[in-house]
Amino acid sequence: MKIEGAALLPAPRENVWKSLTDPSFLSKCLPGAPELKADGLGRYKASLKIGIAAFAGKFDGAVQISDEHPPESFKLIIEGRGAAGFMKGEGTITLREDNRQGPNQTELRYSGGTQVGGVMASVGSRMVEAAAKQMIQQFFDTVAEQLRAARK
Repeated sequence: MKIEGAALLPAPRENVWKSLTDPSFLSKCLPGAPELKADGLGRYKASLKIGIAAFAGKFDGAVQISDEHPPESFKLIIEGRGAAGFMKGEGTITLREDNRQGPNQTELRYSGGTQVGGVMASVGSRMVEAAAKQMIQQFFDTVAEQLRAARK
């Protein structure tokens, strides 16, 4: 399933870049992933707690940052396996300055795809898509909150 969108973040592009490529910052923002542990260059192990419709569970997985072009773009891959099946999301994140709504704003654009399998896939693509969009929105809302808190 394809997913794309944009978010306006309250910080200069360089700050957004540093934050989104910092595992301690990411762990504060990724829904259901309270901790990321280094597992190689740009790769982190995580235990993800994810729920889609009536299916919820813990997934052991990884978060990987690759194809970095500071401070413009990178690829983010999230994957996990658990009793309810597997999930994988992969996308490209692009950052650009956007001062139309005030100084020190960054427009983040994302595009990519998600896959789920196993029991979770039985809930249907519409529910999976809605859950993925909700998790992405929650992630970007938390990123914006964390960036605002860092300015204070």
